[in-house]
Amino acid sequence: MTTETTTEEMTEEEMTEEPAATGNIVETAMAADDFTTLTQALEAAGLVETLEGPGPFTVFAPTDEAFAALPDGQLDELLADPTGDLAQILQFHVIDGEVMAEDVMGMDGEMVETLQGAEFTVEVEGETVTLVDGAGNRITVIQTDVPATNGVIHAIDGVMMPPA
Repeated sequence: MTTETTTEEMTEEEMTEEPAATGNIVETAMAADDFTTLTQALEAAGLVETLEGPGPFTVFAPTDEAFAALPDGQLDELLADPTGDLAQILQFHVIDGEVMAEDVMGMDGEMVETLQGAEFTVEVEGETVTLVDGAGNRITVIQTDVPATNGVIHAIDGVMMPPA
């Protein structure tokens, strides 16, 4: 005996689920309007292949505005030596595994190890998630749970720096 689920039988939760992922982390970032600088930096640093891999990965992705807020000339300096500091900084924004916003909300005070090898701290106050980087900068998560076939992207309003 088979049963069919009609729209009337679907729960409200099933009807309001996030859209399914259509591309990997890099393809998803490229398709979004806010990550042009990030995708250019990933290409320059040679990290596209890694983030197109099986994962899963969680990427705390700086928006174009976040990169624009760096001190004058810093982005140009980083892009001039993409496999040096730029690669380290970008890897500091990626963690192994798929960590959804609901999980991040329960991580207040936790240190999170990155692909770069260093850690940042997660702080949760109410509905606001702040990431504290190696330099003590406080970066806010501004968009969550952007699905990708090999993980998830959370947009942030700053560029995190690993410890010196």
